[in-house]
Amino acid sequence: MSERPDITTRADCEQLVRAFYSRAFLDELLGPIFVDVAKLDLEAHVPVIASFWETILLGARTYRGGAFRPHVELHMQVALTREHFLRWLELWFATVEEHFEGPAAELAKSHANRVAGAFHQRLEQFDVPRAAPADG
Repeated sequence: MSERPDITTRADCEQLVRAFYSRAFLDELLGPIFVDVAKLDLEAHVPVIASFWETILLGARTYRGGAFRPHVELHMQVALTREHFLRWLELWFATVEEHFEGPAAELAKSHANRVAGAFHQRLEQFDVPRAAPADG
């Protein structure tokens, strides 16, 4: 069995992010959110998210954004449920484990778990527009 490298460079972060989104865009649950609702421009998004992970995993301090606000904006368009976050984690963990192993890879999984839990909890506090019930 070949040993996978750990995440040690920005290029590794970009590889991880691209591999994750290649899965997520095709996923039945998450794909429509990324493609149809968020209309995510992958080439614009990858450097930003790679900077997020480079900052978390490698201490690079290249990420200057706020990760939560875009999720609130998306949540106001389509309610992001516990199932969405669980699926995101499932795909993220599988992607990390397929490409990397080691302390930074483990941190990528544990930090994702914390962020997903915190974001889900915070998003539940927002009133999401719901479709009006049909008159019967």
